[in-house]
Amino acid sequence: MNPAWIWLGLAALALIGEVMTGTFYLLVVAAGCAIAAAAAWGGLDFAWQLAVCAVAVVAAMLILRRVGVLRKRPATAPSRNADVNLDIGGTVKVDAWNADGTARVWYRGAHWEAALAPGAVAAPGQYVITELRGNCLVLTPQF
Repeated sequence: MNPAWIWLGLAALALIGEVMTGTFYLLVVAAGCAIAAAAAWGGLDFAWQLAVCAVAVVAAMLILRRVGVLRKRPATAPSRNADVNLDIGGTVKVDAWNADGTARVWYRGAHWEAALAPGAVAAPGQYVITELRGNCLVLTPQF
């Protein structure tokens, strides 16, 4: 049996693992195994096949880190994360602010409590939802 088929089988297993985990790491390993399969079809010894696989994986990891795909991103609190709360980024109109920096706004067919974001100036107008604290919308002015 040609060792290229073994490499391709390992690449398929890595791809299955990639689909199950959702990271780029096993995708890079699958690519390295595929390149090692090409080296096996080229007639290289097993030691060279391993070396080609290792070099391909390390090079791909460095490239993906350089591009920023594998760079760790700072964790965003769920209350400010637009991937968690679809309301973040929505706009509301504030007619008047209370003295304590709160207001009642009409949003998605209901009245909501709204609070002014720290450092923002309380003035009537359009605001953007930047955070959700329970059922209170935190607003910053829209520019």
